[in-house]
Amino acid sequence: MFGSVGGVFSGFSRRFTAAAVSLNSDAINLLHHVRLLCSLGQLQEALKLFYSITPPPPLVHSHHTYAALFHACARRSSLPQGQALHRHMLLHNSNPDFYIFLINHIVNMYAKCGSLDYARQLFDEMPERNIVSWTALVSGYAQHGRPDGCFKVFREMLVWHRPTEFAFASVISACGGDGDCGRQVHTLALKTAFDSCVFVGNALIMMYCRSCGGADEAWSVYESMGFPNLVSWNSMIAGFQVCGYGNRALELFSQMHFSGIRFDRATLVSILSCLCEMGDGLEYCFRLQCLIIKTGFISEIEVATALVKAYSSLGGEVSDCYKIFLELDDRQDVVSWTAIIAAYAEQYPEEAILLFRQFLRECLAPDRHMFSIVLKACAGLATEGHALAVQSHILKVGFEDDTVLANALIHACARCGSIALSKQAFDTMISRDTVSWNSMLKAYALHGQGKEALQLFPQMDAQTDGATFVALLSACSHAGMVEEGTKIFETMSNNHGIVPQLDHYACMVDILGRAGRISEAKELIDKMPMEPDSVVWSAFLGGCRKHGETKLAKLAAAKLKELDPNNSLGYVLMSNIFSTDGRFNEAGLIRKEMEGKTVRKEPGLSWIEIGNHVHEFASGGQQRPEREAIFSELEKLIRRLKDFGYVPQISLALHDIEDEQKEEQLYYHSEKLALVFALMNLGNRCYSGNIIKIMKNIRICVDCHNFMKLVSELVDMEIVVRDSNRFHHFKAKVCSCNDYW
Repeated sequence: MFGSVGGVFSGFSRRFTAAAVSLNSDAINLLHHVRLLCSLGQLQEALKLFYSITPPPPLVHSHHTYAALFHACARRSSLPQGQALHRHMLLHNSNPDFYIFLINHIVNMYAKCGSLDYARQLFDEMPERNIVSWTALVSGYAQHGRPDGCFKVFREMLVWHRPTEFAFASVISACGGDGDCGRQVHTLALKTAFDSCVFVGNALIMMYCRSCGGADEAWSVYESMGFPNLVSWNSMIAGFQVCGYGNRALELFSQMHFSGIRFDRATLVSILSCLCEMGDGLEYCFRLQCLIIKTGFISEIEVATALVKAYSSLGGEVSDCYKIFLELDDRQDVVSWTAIIAAYAEQYPEEAILLFRQFLRECLAPDRHMFSIVLKACAGLATEGHALAVQSHILKVGFEDDTVLANALIHACARCGSIALSKQAFDTMISRDTVSWNSMLKAYALHGQGKEALQLFPQMDAQTDGATFVALLSACSHAGMVEEGTKIFETMSNNHGIVPQLDHYACMVDILGRAGRISEAKELIDKMPMEPDSVVWSAFLGGCRKHGETKLAKLAAAKLKELDPNNSLGYVLMSNIFSTDGRFNEAGLIRKEMEGKTVRKEPGLSWIEIGNHVHEFASGGQQRPEREAIFSELEKLIRRLKDFGYVPQISLALHDIEDEQKEEQLYYHSEKLALVFALMNLGNRCYSGNIIKIMKNIRICVDCHNFMKLVSELVDMEIVVRDSNRFHHFKAKVCSCNDYW
């Protein structure tokens, strides 16, 4: 880099002499001012002033100034400035005689800036080294994730010097999650009495927490510390969070607060991260927000962003998240923008897209994580147009080879109804990981393409996991492939080392239940090695309802109410079963029970995108300004369909009313209204091709399913409906599910 490195150290052991060139007072004052600027963090100004001194002062007068400048470069990781300063020193000081501490600063600068090979080269050619020289190199290797180099230098150092607490802390941090390696260093620290040093203790806490099951060992280290500092408290709280012990982290924070120990933003970020992983943490989040406001930390961008994430994860009001976001004024960064977009992405995807557009208008640069969140929002929309627009942004900024984003695109396109675009994204990937294959298998499952999923699986060249087999079993379930699904379930453990979990059992119960093999499904539940959860029982209840097994349906509904008392599914399905059998009194009792327990049925809603705007429809067309026009067009369409062979499935009407009223009740289901509205706006569609796409939040009923098949033939268009379970592609009186859903 700078020619012969050895020349830098010629005459290194000699001291400065009285014959050195003297400086005038102006130059001395300038050097003092350079060092002052360095201490204030104003590196550019310091370098500019230093280079302006003419002639350049010799090292006998400027060695402290050079050291201050190299130290400032190291702190800011400013390698180009550090290299230029090094060249300047060599250019104006031939065969320099200077103190070892200055070379230590140069080695430290290169090490901290990541130029470790050159730092090691300088270190090896030093004619004399002290403990600072060794520690600088050890900490550089640790800081830049080079544990092998760190351990090697540390071992070499032990021959010559007793390590400092900073060397111990660095080498312990380099251990990462390697508990065995960390314990060896811990043993050496105990032998040399450095375990009582707060820097070493803090490093040990984080090392043990990162290693498997090391929270108790970390706690032992923490308790043995005589005088823990704020970093110690933060390390232990963060350690509990890393290990998944959120309650212990909260207890320690409460102890810290009531002991009068002042916390900082790192403390709060760790605690808020703990809350994100706790299902019952919303009330604590409210109290913590009050404390954050009271102490003024709400203005800290990291704390406000963590608070937004916590509220979002815990199911808090999105509007509250947005208020916190706005309190940052104009100080929002890409992390805070990503957090608020993520808060909207799940429940309000359209608003999430609008926020992303606002982010772009403010000329901020999205990163990979933001793009993945925005694609997640696109997955909640009816059409793939937004996902393709985001993909164009991804290509524009050069992230086209990013595996995580490609995986998100596969998922988004599949959820928006385009299995072809999902396959295109999958086929063009340069490298695929397990998530890539799982995403494509899930896409096939979602669209009922079981055969395609089973054909893809043998080509999988990544490690399978539990999600792989959930996707395969779901694909078999949606396609009615009972024997194939059974074989996969029975062989996944022996052939692939994946032990079936609750999700896999739920899929298998669904496969058997849909196929009418109710007794086999019940037998499988009885043999489960773990207690069946609400998902297993809801799958079983769905099968019972489909095949009229009222007795077993009552058992499943009772279990479902017990496990998830606020879920309306058990009540609704039992009410439907009784109504279908004409047992309206019993159905009424179920509805009264729901009212008494304040359990609310999720209303049936459908969405369709017209002209870049999403329109929502409720059953009966309430709150739609075009309601009368839609009803008029719907009546015309139904008359044409009846001539075409449409017969309303009045057995599905769930009240004891006249047949004519039952027909009317079926006519105004939300997906029918959305379809008619789409037909009324054919000239203003934002989607491409001869396709109408509708989203629905609950399962499509048999009558609406038949209705869609006939309309697809009548208007000669493909109609795609995404309900709560899967996609239905209606074309020429045929559905892709083959009437099996």
